[in-house]
Amino acid sequence: MAGTGLALAVLSAAVSCDRTPRTDTTGTGGTVVIAAHSDPDALFPPLALNMEARQATELMYEYLADVGTEMNTIGDAGFTRQLAEDWTWGPDSSHIEFRLNPDARWHDGTRVNSADVSFSYRLYSDPATGSMLASTLAYIDSVSTPDSLTAVFWFSRRDPRQFYVAAATMLILPRHILAGIPRDSMREEATKLQPAGSGKYRLSRWNRGESLELSAVDDHYRGRPNPDRIIWTIAPEYRAAIMRLLGGEADVFANVRQETLPELARSGFNVVSLPGMDYVFMQMNLRDPGGTRPHPTFGSREMRRALTMAMDRDAMVRNLFDTLAAVSIGPAVRAFPTTDPSLRQIPFDPRGAERLLDSLGWRAGVGSGIRSRNGIPLRFRLLVPVSSLSRMRIAVLIQEQLRQVGADAVIEQMDYSAFSARQSSRAFDAALASWHLGSSPEAVRVTWTTEAAKPRGLNYGGYSNPAFDSLVDSALSVTTLAGAREYFRRANQIIVDDAPALWLYEPKTLLAIHGRITPSPMRPNAWWLGIGGWTIDPEKRLSRDKVGIAK
Repeated sequence: MAGTGLALAVLSAAVSCDRTPRTDTTGTGGTVVIAAHSDPDALFPPLALNMEARQATELMYEYLADVGTEMNTIGDAGFTRQLAEDWTWGPDSSHIEFRLNPDARWHDGTRVNSADVSFSYRLYSDPATGSMLASTLAYIDSVSTPDSLTAVFWFSRRDPRQFYVAAATMLILPRHILAGIPRDSMREEATKLQPAGSGKYRLSRWNRGESLELSAVDDHYRGRPNPDRIIWTIAPEYRAAIMRLLGGEADVFANVRQETLPELARSGFNVVSLPGMDYVFMQMNLRDPGGTRPHPTFGSREMRRALTMAMDRDAMVRNLFDTLAAVSIGPAVRAFPTTDPSLRQIPFDPRGAERLLDSLGWRAGVGSGIRSRNGIPLRFRLLVPVSSLSRMRIAVLIQEQLRQVGADAVIEQMDYSAFSARQSSRAFDAALASWHLGSSPEAVRVTWTTEAAKPRGLNYGGYSNPAFDSLVDSALSVTTLAGAREYFRRANQIIVDDAPALWLYEPKTLLAIHGRITPSPMRPNAWWLGIGGWTIDPEKRLSRDKVGIAK
């Protein structure tokens, strides 16, 4: 392990100047190094899109309030306070008044005020900025500032998620730094500035392609975070990231693969399992590729149900993941409080599948075993991205199980860019796809409804059921969690019964954390938010844990 010692010594020497060493034995102090696949695409919040950018900006900047660990986005229950110390709803929910914490400061020492909130809203909403959040903010009518510590959000319509939209979608920006930049130059000029947020960490250095380092704000108004430094070390390939962990150069890595768990355990890492925010499915194209007619195979609801009945999804998921994934229950994940995991599923029933295929006129072939109807074999092409090892593996299991009932799935592997292009152009029979969900279940509206099936929409398979659409609309407009859960239950039962997809698996998020670190409670879709509460055992600290905070 001599190489490991050398690597750590070099790292410590490189960052030790102009710092205050830590000698205390409390929970504060230490360094957390995260292995990441890429640099942040931007450290200017309106333009931060990739995961690394989101992680860094959410530690450097603050929301008014943020979604809690229970993932509720209806009303304000469970939200945690950040810049706002309190809020009041208008009597008819036409507005929400936020009262800012008077102790909040930007990293340059300037006081945070309500003008920053109003400015942030206008900046995120301005088409010239080009923020992906602009459409989300569309039903905020305006933000008024009756005094320096009060910001009032006015809404053009009532919505059960209006608090979430106002409080937890915009990271608040410093008006005194950005207001002088012309809006048509904002995208270019703002990214050149040193980020100055109000969060518990500030930017220390960014060596593009190598590392990004944040340092704790020692006198932060909401309390000093525990780790002195958070560092992202860039390792573009999966194995390279794992070697950073095994070599002692990194402490944390998300999305660990199952086959890597034994060697991580031998090297002193704990693995935290979080509820997954992704679901993987075999999407069936209900339209003839490139045309408007029903697909000759998947245009039939009974055919889709028959093929679903042929699949032992429980066995496939156990085979591939053991306990590290669950069988998908539909276009949702269990982490959402609006999801009912007890939906009635199409059962595994291969004999029933055969009877249903017989009734549809698909007769068993002689010799090959592949069914046919009117001389046309029951065969389709299944697109699989080679970037996903688990999807490549489950494709083989799907192929084997379908062959048992006389269906032939021809696996077509391709790189992700080609896979994505075929999906978006609707040039496929079936595809092993996945969706990653954010803090709210509203993504179902842009992935599975009739509106989303239109050109440029994300409902690539063309599923359409007005009853499903109506229930989704009701689920997203009702003002109680119980009501939303019931509407989503009914909507999801319809789409499960219609079987526009084979709902495959919901992988858990596996987070490797070095054994000397004790994490705090984590939100399933944003494990890093509580990193300021992580502690590092003083008796097990490494040389990089003793470097201290950059001055």
